[in-house]
Order: sequence, then C-alpha cells, then structure tokens
Amino acid sequence: MAHHQLDHIDAKILKMISANARIPFLEVARVCRISGAAIHQRIQKLQKLGVIKGSEFIIDPSTIGYSTCAFMGIFLKDANMFKSVVKELEKIPEIVECHYTTGRFAMFIKIYAKDNQDFLRIIHEKLQPIEGISSTETIVSLSDAFQRQIPIDGIEVSEENESGFYDEDENEIE
Repeated sequence: MAHHQLDHIDAKILKMISANARIPFLEVARVCRISGAAIHQRIQKLQKLGVIKGSEFIIDPSTIGYSTCAFMGIFLKDANMFKSVVKELEKIPEIVECHYTTGRFAMFIKIYAKDNQDFLRIIHEKLQPIEGISSTETIVSLSDAFQRQIPIDGIEVSEENESGFYDEDENEIE
C-alpha cells in the first residue's frame, strides 16, 4: 500500500470528516479557508488515492438482533489455501472482518450472531464445512468498549505541496 504525502489542509479535512462524515463540504471549506469546490476536489482526490475508502452509516448490530460478537482465529491445513478459504468466508454474511495475520493464526475473523445458538449454527453449518480450515479458536466479546478512526493528528504533513497535486483554485478565502 502506497504512503501518500498529505498537506495540512488534507489533514484538517480528514480530521473533520472522520469525526462527522455528514458534515457539509461548505463547513469544511469555511474551517479550512478554501473554496467549497476545492474541498470537493481534494476529497475526490483522496478517494481516488484510496486514502478515503468511502462513507457509510454504521449500524449497531445489537439494535437489529445481533447480540453475540466473536473473534475467531483460524488455522489452515495449508497456507496456500488462504485465498480459497477467504472466498468461502466472504459468502458468510455474519463475518464482517477477515484479516491475514502473523502469530498463531493464519487468519482472524470477526463474526456477529443473533445469540449463542445462532453462533453455534454458523460454526457447524457454515465454517466447519470449509475445505482448508484445520481448526479454530474463538474469543467471545462481552461488550464493545469503544471503536474509533485512526488518529489524524499523527500523520505526516508536508508544509508545501511541491507535486502540483491539486488544482490552482484552492486560494484562501479572504
């Protein structure tokens, strides 16, 4: 994954939209002291570069009946089976994250289930039949203490944008 050099305006934009994805672009423009069109261009460029992956509404799983959250470490029969196992895991809608990891497990997944019975059903009917999984280890989450975005304050910021990265219409608003 490429590391992109961002300037102080990019950092300010990222901080504002990660705190509130629904903030109007004109409010971001006012705080950044550049035009609304410039904000729009910068956000499009950050999306194109993959710095911003999108915006979404985050659903609280417990409010729609998913009261069990678990993390599962997966051991593979053969490391070469990773891609085929991932393809099968992607077919299970209750699995919301999948990571290729170092350490004890080849991969680590996050699963939501309606309750413990539903979780057991997912294991027996959906996970155990997957060719390539040798065994698993499960950790059930008792509660979600917090979730947050990566800190924007710690990103590298260039003082000057020497690359001609953005268009000329980013003049400060007087």
